[in-house]
Amino acid sequence: MMAPSRHRSLDILEAELPAILASEVERYWQRLLDRCDADQRAWYSAFAESDQRQYLLTAFAGSPALADLCERHPTWLPDLFANNALSACLPDKAWIEELGVSCAECVNADDLAKALRDFRNRHWLRIVWRDLNRLAAMEETVRDLSALADACVEVALAFLHKQLVVERGEPRSADGTPQQLVVIAMGKLGAGELNLSSDIDLIFAYPEAGNTVGAARSDDNQAFFIRLGQRLIKALDARTADGFVFRVDMRLRPYGQSGPLVISFDALEEYYQDQGRDWERYALIKARCIAGDRREGERLLTQLRPFVYRRYLDFSAIESLRDMKSMIQREVARRHLQDNIKLGSGGIREIEFIAQCFQLIRGGQEPALQALQLQTILPELAQMAYLPESVVDDLQEAYRFLRNTEHAIQAWRDEQTQQLPDADPARVALSFTMGFGDDVAAFLSALEQHRQGVATHFANVIAPPETEPDGQHLSNNRWRTMLDELDKDSVRQTLEEAGFDDADEAARLLVALLSGASVLRMQGSGRDRLYDFLPLILEDLCDAESPAATLLRLIPLIEAVLRRTAYLVLLIENPGARKRLVELCDASPWIARQLAAQPVLLDELLDANSLFSVPEKAGLASELRQRLLRIENNDLEAQMEALRYFRLAHVLKIAASEVTGSLPLMKVSDYLTYIAEVVLDAVLDIAWQNLIDKHGSPVPAGDDQRHFVILGYGKLGGLELGYGSDLDLVFLHDLPSTNVSDGERPLDAGTFFTRLGQRIIHILTATTRLGDLYEVDMRLRPSGNSGLLVSSFTAFSDYQHTQAWTWEHQALVRVRAVAGDDNLAQKFVDLRAGILSKSRDILVLKAEVVAMRQKMRDHLLSASNKNAEFDIKQGTGGIVDIEFMVQYAVLAWSQQHPPLTYYTDNIRILESLSEQGLISAADTRTLIDAYKAFRSQAHRLSLQEQKGLIAETALGTEREIVSRFWQQLMLSP
Repeated sequence: MMAPSRHRSLDILEAELPAILASEVERYWQRLLDRCDADQRAWYSAFAESDQRQYLLTAFAGSPALADLCERHPTWLPDLFANNALSACLPDKAWIEELGVSCAECVNADDLAKALRDFRNRHWLRIVWRDLNRLAAMEETVRDLSALADACVEVALAFLHKQLVVERGEPRSADGTPQQLVVIAMGKLGAGELNLSSDIDLIFAYPEAGNTVGAARSDDNQAFFIRLGQRLIKALDARTADGFVFRVDMRLRPYGQSGPLVISFDALEEYYQDQGRDWERYALIKARCIAGDRREGERLLTQLRPFVYRRYLDFSAIESLRDMKSMIQREVARRHLQDNIKLGSGGIREIEFIAQCFQLIRGGQEPALQALQLQTILPELAQMAYLPESVVDDLQEAYRFLRNTEHAIQAWRDEQTQQLPDADPARVALSFTMGFGDDVAAFLSALEQHRQGVATHFANVIAPPETEPDGQHLSNNRWRTMLDELDKDSVRQTLEEAGFDDADEAARLLVALLSGASVLRMQGSGRDRLYDFLPLILEDLCDAESPAATLLRLIPLIEAVLRRTAYLVLLIENPGARKRLVELCDASPWIARQLAAQPVLLDELLDANSLFSVPEKAGLASELRQRLLRIENNDLEAQMEALRYFRLAHVLKIAASEVTGSLPLMKVSDYLTYIAEVVLDAVLDIAWQNLIDKHGSPVPAGDDQRHFVILGYGKLGGLELGYGSDLDLVFLHDLPSTNVSDGERPLDAGTFFTRLGQRIIHILTATTRLGDLYEVDMRLRPSGNSGLLVSSFTAFSDYQHTQAWTWEHQALVRVRAVAGDDNLAQKFVDLRAGILSKSRDILVLKAEVVAMRQKMRDHLLSASNKNAEFDIKQGTGGIVDIEFMVQYAVLAWSQQHPPLTYYTDNIRILESLSEQGLISAADTRTLIDAYKAFRSQAHRLSLQEQKGLIAETALGTEREIVSRFWQQLMLSP
């Protein structure tokens, strides 16, 4: 029989706590009251009868460690309650301010240690109270724990640095600049995701070598900072009567435990560049400067970013993460950690691996994936369509559940563990704090459901490639044997047996590739990847229509990735992408050349649905907008790279759709034109923002227009862009020249818009890692190359009315505004209609158009092609003849038939001529069919990288039709 309690019992009801926990809480309660004085006992008794009662019971039931802190420090809970700290979120600045006040009176390291531990324990109590009672979401809990650690490290470092400067002098660089230690947090602290009993993983560094000055004894900087680092670790890690602050783990530093505790920035950078391993890249994903010289710390992390995030797609990260996971699984099995919710199957680490896999592979190209927090990364993966939204929702829900479980496990005894308890009352306490009462089985079932879901998603992302079918495995052995021997005759024989059409040439190409200096210089892992890849691609080539020719097209791509063999991993891991690569390169040498020039585009082959699906213009604009929103406004280089990748990727999709027959000719040109328009809109936005940041805006306040427009001439204006088309552009503005921009460095309107035009051309034409965006031709502006880069609308109008040649009015037929302000664009539409509708002498007009056409033939049609082959564009009866007839018709008849000015593309103008009764419907259809036939043939030749020349007898009917119309319309009196 229990002895009667000396203090009033809590009288815990069954509805408040499970019985097994109630008895434990009652025991903690009696011990607490034993330590209290009369006033404190009165406060606690009243508190236990207040509306805070359930919070008290839950906290004590879920964390004997919290109850123990209350027993050892009976004033803490009343103080926290009085300050509203139990019910409210702590402001960001409060951590440093509060700890700074506590440490202001510290005289020595012992005083500091006491202040740090009291601060840590008091806030640990507060955080656990809020977490177990769900007064704080998991996200707030990890943020608070990380802010607690940040504050402890920063305040301790500042105190110890000042103390050591008195002893050893101030560390300075060679030029006399004061130096500070830089503390880099890794892992969970770096990401701001610390758990209740985490170690803190740190790396110490200092900016520059030098010596201390101002003390009797001088140290070199490294010795000073090593001594400072040792003191900092002791202040945080040493266990005293008050416990510890945080366990400090320094093993992630260069060379691990055998390396110096602190090294310079240069030494750190050199280490990662020369010796950095994959797991160190993985660790640096979450690196964050938390104390010391923050500016220098950010500079260091910026210097290390290229090591972490490769500029190209890095599918080799999957191999590394797979290896790390295998190592963890072996450790789990060895130590019987299957019930470990962090390391076990479907645990926290697998969710982290999924996110970090995409970060390592794509982070160099997607700055948004360089974020530190996992819960920031996961939604980005859904937004970028790298993971389905349903998968991301599953992972986020599981992550919250697992992290809450982790905190509940650690809150029990303030121990660093993620192992599920195997005995009561800890098991019941875990179930209770997770919202399942005493139904442990229900909790374990929910946990298992989350873990199974995570394990499935993890397997889909990081699991090894599918096992090859037996037949393919045997076939691959054939290729491996051939490659091991690498004798040209045996290679030729093997290729012949496999059905290669030109086995001798294919053998020569393979032997030359593998005997070349680039392959011979390859490192072991890269060479292994190449020899893993070649059997697979050779087997896929057997299904090509022209295996040898396709191999010839693929070899430049293979050579291009020999130093970036992560691309080979992409193709090894993804058989579908590999087969699509063969299919596209078999169909088009142009596609093969694009992929060889920009292997980053191989990423587009991963998803067949995306590859062969081309969004409408609104979808293109939305995608580019989202891509650019993830980039800082002042990062022009990243913006230019994003624009180039966007264009390259979508042009590849169009070409892939065309060669596979899923996109007709007219849609091809439409989509190529849409891409250019979307890009020009974005380029104008970027250039405008760049300029107004420097000079302010010349537009009057309250005016929401930019008063600037980009005109597209030629194929862009006529919605007929091809794969290699340049952009014929003219820039207009309509602000008075007296307007001046409102920035610190003001410009008059004319100068402002000239700078704007120059910046637009720079963004479009500058050669970056991904090449240029477009070639730009500005020669069609008023007065050509001798004219102003940007014309005022008034000057442009005057020129068109009084100085323009007939050929310039012909060009105006195919001009439209492609980017810029709607108001100015409408003014141009009206001006264009007026110019095209001017009254003209028909005979003079006809003579000038015919003369210009003959001049083009004489200059652009080579003598060798005038008889032997037919030039689709310039030949008699070809594309340009149709274009000139259309332009003549618009200039000749628009005054009487205004609808002829409505469109800028040849096909709709021809349809308008029919609707106006100027050409019969039958003749219109015949001309349109001929025009489409010519353009379709030109597109096919472009994708085959052939000139626009066909046999003299080809398309004879179409040419005859066009020639007859030319004779009737242009040469008859």
